[in-house]
Amino acid sequence: MVGRQIWIPCNPHQKEFGKEDSRDKALTYLASMSNGLIEPEMAEAYVDGGVEMVSFLEANTPVQFMAVPHFPDYHPEQPGAASRGGRTLECPVYPYSELGEWRDKVEVSPYYWPHVHFTVGETSLAQAVPDPLPPEEAKRRTENDERGLGHSLVGRLLRGCLDRGVEFLLGTGGKDLVIENGAITGVTLDDGTALKTTNLVIATGGFEHNEAFKTAFLRGPLTSPVSIRTNTGDGLRMAMKAGAMLSSMREAWWMPVVEAPLNPMGRMLFTGERTLPGTIMVNKAGKRFTNEAANYNAFGAAFHVQDLNSCSWANLPAWCVFNQSFYDKWGFLDTQLIGVGDPGEHRKEPADWIARGDTLDELSARLGIPSGALEATVERWNGMVDAGKDEDFGRGDSYYDLYWGDPDHKGHKEATLGKLEGGPWYAAEVKSGALGTKGGPKTDTLGRVIDLDDKPIGGLYAAGNAMGSMMGMTYGGGGGTLGPGMVFGYLAGKHAAQRNVGAESPAEVSA
Repeated sequence: MVGRQIWIPCNPHQKEFGKEDSRDKALTYLASMSNGLIEPEMAEAYVDGGVEMVSFLEANTPVQFMAVPHFPDYHPEQPGAASRGGRTLECPVYPYSELGEWRDKVEVSPYYWPHVHFTVGETSLAQAVPDPLPPEEAKRRTENDERGLGHSLVGRLLRGCLDRGVEFLLGTGGKDLVIENGAITGVTLDDGTALKTTNLVIATGGFEHNEAFKTAFLRGPLTSPVSIRTNTGDGLRMAMKAGAMLSSMREAWWMPVVEAPLNPMGRMLFTGERTLPGTIMVNKAGKRFTNEAANYNAFGAAFHVQDLNSCSWANLPAWCVFNQSFYDKWGFLDTQLIGVGDPGEHRKEPADWIARGDTLDELSARLGIPSGALEATVERWNGMVDAGKDEDFGRGDSYYDLYWGDPDHKGHKEATLGKLEGGPWYAAEVKSGALGTKGGPKTDTLGRVIDLDDKPIGGLYAAGNAMGSMMGMTYGGGGGTLGPGMVFGYLAGKHAAQRNVGAESPAEVSA
């Protein structure tokens, strides 16, 4: 819930910024990244349902969206991509005084605490080095408790629920589903409470904090998830007991992470800093291993490469390497919280949890990298920067790479290609993290959970990271995690409401 962007192709706010889109373009884009893992009918349900969901919420609830206008899709060179943005939406800041007694029941994300009075478009999630808010506007928002990021959407949705008399049970979770004659009839909670229901939506998040499930299902290491620690797969466990078919179990919304003691969670999303000119990432052999400026989900695949000779992960451990001149200009994660903007007074040198060496060989010795390897890598990198071309991994070839990096050179190779010259030298370890896992019960285009015989379990639905993601192994753009959660949550609710009043077609009544 950190950013709360949603990726919605063909959304009604694109035209405000002169952005053109179409259903065919969106479906072409998703198909181009599918690798056979995105079912066409699910992609169609997502694109069509997204347009309907946005219109419904804006017409019937306090939820209002606005485009993050220039934020490109994560693979802008793919056919059908919105290469110059428009598909990513967010909410304006929301005054929490409108929530009354519920105001203090919404937790503040530790990744931004106490700074939640700005939008995604004003943070490093949308731009590598954001402009700080004008002091008077920041002061006004703070005094009025106008919250952005995840709080803006959650506050609006919560107000909409409260307006309709929705009851919330806090401090407990689901334990077991009650299924009779192939249909849901109830659920047992952790505290022993038994609830009767004919419709139930599993929306309990992923299983990234469940070591057994991660070992059983994921395609590679996930040591540093950045989600809430209650995401332990409760919904997955209940769905499996109910006989649900599963999908996308090997996948997660991958994210490189730095374990930073300055943060309350101890972990920080590693997004903008690695794209800035003057950084490279290396593995234990002292070699670069990927495009440092790639989108974070695609970047995660680099951590899943195996060294077949040693039966180990080829690119773990990994480090982001930079020098004093970089630190003097940009700082690092120890000098600012992500998204605050102006780092203010820098430290003179990095915190002691970041490795240091006066020479590259001295730094290599601290990291356990073979002598001379890091020096050779930096020399090769500097030569490629002089030539204006990353021959090894194509950093700077994609418009996405150039959107990030140095804002003074946005759109040009200099935004991300920069030489590393002169010490002292520093290295921060980067680990394999994720925003959440993608796997869960398989659903149909209505959000209904499907059993092992490919039939819907009556009244049982799933949405969000508890649902087997229709995105397969890819990530469309900013908000590509939450977009499907919002859309299939809407579709599930819509079908459940129709089921309650008997408005289904005869073929669906039994389900």
